Amino acid sequence: MAKPDYNPAVDGRPFPGEVVWTWVAYDQDSREGKDRPVLVLAVEGARVTALELRSRREHRPQRARQVWLELGVGDWDRNERESEVRVDRTLTVSIYDVRRVGAELDQRRFDEVVRARRRFQA
Repeated sequence: MAKPDYNPAVDGRPFPGEVVWTWVAYDQDSREGKDRPVLVLAVEGARVTALELRSRREHRPQRARQVWLELGVGDWDRNERESEVRVDRTLTVSIYDVRRVGAELDQRRFDEVVRARRRFQA
C-alpha cells in the first residue's frame, strides 16, 4: 500500500483524506455486505486503500473499542450522527466501485486515524 498522504481534492475521484461510499463485505460472509462510507488512505492506480466507517454505538463490547476509533460528526452522514472508523481492517477496492457521495475529513483527524492504524498493526 502507498503511504497515506493527506491530499483531498474535489475533482470527482477519491483522494486520501476523503470519505466516500462503496460496497463493503461483511466479516462473517464476504458474499454479503452493504454500501457504507469509507475513509480513503491511499490511491495507487485503480486501487483505493480505505477504512470503513459506521455510526457510533453507545454500548459496545470491550474488544470492539480496541479496533474502532471515534471520528465525530462529518458531512458524510446527512443525519449528523457520531461516526467511528475501523482501524484493524484495511479494505482495497477498485476506484470504479467508489461513489463520491462523501466529504473531506480534516487533516488532524486523518493523521489521528493513520497513527491509530499503525499502532494496531505494530
